[in-house]
Amino acid sequence: MQKSDTPIVKDLVLIGGGHSHVAVLKRFGMKPLPGVRLTLICRDAHTPYSGMLPGYVAGHYDYDEAHIDLGALARFANARFYHSTVTGLDLREKRVVCDNRPPVPFELVSINTGSTPNTSQVPGATGNVVPVKPINTFLDRWEALSDRAVSHDGPMKIAVVGAGAGGVEILLAIQHRLKNLRTAVGKSADNMEFHLFSDTDDILPTHNGPVRRTFMGTLKARGAVLHMGNAVAEVMPGALRTDRDETFQADEILWVTAAGAPAWPRDAGLDVDDGGFIKVGDTLQSTSHPDVYAAGDLAAMVNHPRPKSGVFAVRQGKPLARNLRRALLGREPRPFRPQSRFLSLISTGDKYAVASRGGWSVKGRTIWTWKDWIDQRFMDKFNNLPDMEEEDETDLPAGLANQDVIKEISAIAMRCGGCGAKVGATVLSRALNSLTPAPRDDVLIGLHEPDDAAVVEVPPGKVIVHTVDYFRAMVDDPYVFGKIAANHSLGDIFAMGGEPQTALAVATVPFGIESKVEDTLTQMMTGAMEILNDTDCALVGGHTSEGPELSLGFAVNGLIDKDKIMRKGGLKPGDKLLVTKPIGTGTLFAADMRHKAKGRWIASALDHMVMSNRLGAQCLVDHGSRAATDITGFGLLGHLVEMVRASEVDVELELDAVPLMDGAEDTARAGILSSLQPQNVRLRRAVTNLEEAGKDPRYPLIFDPQTAGGLLASVPADRADACVVKLKELGYGRTMIVGTVLEQSDRLEPITVKI
Repeated sequence: MQKSDTPIVKDLVLIGGGHSHVAVLKRFGMKPLPGVRLTLICRDAHTPYSGMLPGYVAGHYDYDEAHIDLGALARFANARFYHSTVTGLDLREKRVVCDNRPPVPFELVSINTGSTPNTSQVPGATGNVVPVKPINTFLDRWEALSDRAVSHDGPMKIAVVGAGAGGVEILLAIQHRLKNLRTAVGKSADNMEFHLFSDTDDILPTHNGPVRRTFMGTLKARGAVLHMGNAVAEVMPGALRTDRDETFQADEILWVTAAGAPAWPRDAGLDVDDGGFIKVGDTLQSTSHPDVYAAGDLAAMVNHPRPKSGVFAVRQGKPLARNLRRALLGREPRPFRPQSRFLSLISTGDKYAVASRGGWSVKGRTIWTWKDWIDQRFMDKFNNLPDMEEEDETDLPAGLANQDVIKEISAIAMRCGGCGAKVGATVLSRALNSLTPAPRDDVLIGLHEPDDAAVVEVPPGKVIVHTVDYFRAMVDDPYVFGKIAANHSLGDIFAMGGEPQTALAVATVPFGIESKVEDTLTQMMTGAMEILNDTDCALVGGHTSEGPELSLGFAVNGLIDKDKIMRKGGLKPGDKLLVTKPIGTGTLFAADMRHKAKGRWIASALDHMVMSNRLGAQCLVDHGSRAATDITGFGLLGHLVEMVRASEVDVELELDAVPLMDGAEDTARAGILSSLQPQNVRLRRAVTNLEEAGKDPRYPLIFDPQTAGGLLASVPADRADACVVKLKELGYGRTMIVGTVLEQSDRLEPITVKI
């Protein structure tokens, strides 16, 4: 692993989590390159392996077996993982443009996003069909289709457009799965029709005759209706029309045609072919921009054209990683020549497969077993990652930095020692000038005023609420971390029923050359500013320094009417207790540090963490809440103990009702807990039925420390249900009533945990 005090001098950005890039991540994880900051930008937390997609659809694999966990792989590679969709490239400024965050700078960028079936050339296809790529979008529609097929009693027609290997394989897989699902619930599959449309006169046009005949026989034996040489000319909702002017009704239309490319590579100025695919030479570099690499379906090797197939993307992974490393070190990349022929393995949906290469082919259930072994071995490389020891070497490799950069690095030591290791004024001013704080009339002197301190008015009749929080980053994306830190710091203000007014930031940015420090600071503060501005909280100043790791905190002022302060001591007997967000960040991020958390768990946790408590707090007040607190470091039980003691009441906590983040129970069962857990567990003495409660595997989670957690609040019993409904409408979809406030008893232990 790259040590945190190694200066960052170059950025390598990987766009997409395709088959080539997972190999790049694995190789950089096995052999890090000190001084290089690796960033993966991908929309999805898990990337499906195309070779196992038909098996997953057919029901032979579960989700995790057929997907590579990009979150775990990125952490293994010490790469930042940005969940985003790329919308463009700024090749002049060397920045990647994304849909939901600031641009990402690069010295080298590699593109491996895959392709999507081309729907633009057929009127009505876009929006009325289900493309098989991107695969994750298709899988969402597939799950909905399978649920509909199980519950539906009447006939169903499913059309697949495209008779290549992908279309034939998907049709057979869907047919097999839906038949089994309907049989399992006692329904017949005889009223389900499957239609295959193609503009060619034969299926599998790129395969040999024996393969085509095998699958033609399989399709006919299973009752599939073939429409060969019958191109689709138009698609309408629930129907399609062919070039023979024939109209076919269909409950679902799947699109598995020739690959298409997004518009942004062409719009960016990259050389592309007639289909919009990025032209690359033998080194996998763009023919127009040598600092841009591309692989997989989106790349078009000008000297060695090959079909759009996952097998070529897999084979490109090793030479791509090698050439990216060489380019970063100032060495000439080496040419790569793809194989001219490859082994094709196509399944029939029922654990039967056909293997072919050139004019040779063989088929049978043994072939499927062989294919399964090959696929499982491939996936094992990425889902069972080795434990890596930290590298002690922090020197930059020769060739990574030029003389100007080396000179700048040599000055870092002096820069870090003086004036509290402050970030340079130029860097700081450029980063701050890009921020626009929320305008407030009561801020007299603020962020962009050249003065020693901010000056803020306190409106008549209001009192000030003060709070402060500061912590190191638990995620590798500074933009997302900025959002989390701002949310976490604002939580206390909202829990008191206050309105945020101003904030002062305290930030620590890892050492590096100025451009890298500036980018990190800009990304982090942009994320924070979005949260602050959304709550009308004006950032008025702060302090920024350099240090070994990324950290951020805020001192926040809020305003409140003196007689409307919500306090921990406001619990009343008969009230219902509500929790507005699920818990589990402590155990999940502890697991993530050990490569034991699934990427989708972390992605889901982040979605909860970046959601503000502002609307939730107001909703609670509107429904008569008199007491609230935000759930943070002390965990649910720790904060509940504070409220119970201040209110002089007892509480009955329903463990079954406590909302848990996806994966939290799994990691807690595995014994993976936060380092703060032992301190929080000391409060178990407040539980009256400790022995009974302790037997439940979810019990440790009530001590789990939270970051940017939800609100724990009381609401009058007669308004609790309505409050829950409203909170869910506002986006707090996991809100639950978790307990009841009781009269204080004579027991020393005020909390009973019902299981």
